[in-house]
Amino acid sequence: MIDSGVHNTLAFPDLLRLIEERTTAFTTAIASAPDLDAPVPTCPGWTLYDLVQHLGDGRRKWAEIVAAGPADAPPARTPVEAPRENLVAWMTESTRLLIDALEESGPDRDCWAWWSDFQSPRTTGTAARHQLQEIAVHTYDAQLTIGAAQPLPAEVALDGVEEFQTTCVATTSPWPHEPAIVDYHASEGLSLRVTLDAGGARVGDVPGTADTTFSGTASDLVLAFYGRKTGDDLEVEGDQRTFDRLVAWEPA
Repeated sequence: MIDSGVHNTLAFPDLLRLIEERTTAFTTAIASAPDLDAPVPTCPGWTLYDLVQHLGDGRRKWAEIVAAGPADAPPARTPVEAPRENLVAWMTESTRLLIDALEESGPDRDCWAWWSDFQSPRTTGTAARHQLQEIAVHTYDAQLTIGAAQPLPAEVALDGVEEFQTTCVATTSPWPHEPAIVDYHASEGLSLRVTLDAGGARVGDVPGTADTTFSGTASDLVLAFYGRKTGDDLEVEGDQRTFDRLVAWEPA
């Protein structure tokens, strides 16, 4: 039986440190880009400028969400447009606003969040955890666009394997296909089990043999979860259709 209990592998200060580190990697890629209007291959319809706009204003939005504390809806706001000049400084400031709000709140304060609290609490700590993954994946997008793609750092990706499943997948909405047990094995040593059935999708240790097993580096797993890679980029044992069904699934 695999070790698949829910656990956060990164402490709150580490999450904040890595958010800053990934932002630096992102802005380094942007600063070296010869053309901000270059299309981003992994974000169809977006240019590099659009990517910065999305990531920067999104961090400002989440800074406001975190600062607002418990709420039934995110604060009303007007998006902040990214300036084409001083774009790196604007993006750096966007992350600083987020970090400041997170430091002020600490990890345990409730806040609005779009995800189900079934296996991920709606807290500022969980928000920080997801913010790291979003910045990391979009850093990969920027690096890929300028021809310098790098894997996600191992400590980011290892946390991301579980974070994606508990935040983006876990749900009490019924799985619309035959029940399945899915195992994910990261080559760095992490294993995770997800059960899909009429009770929804949940991370946790249950007895039985996996119907499908996906193996690869933690980076490849996370990038596959976010559609930057496909099931073909992973080692698959069992029913390949499970991956495609998971990608297509939109729980109620």
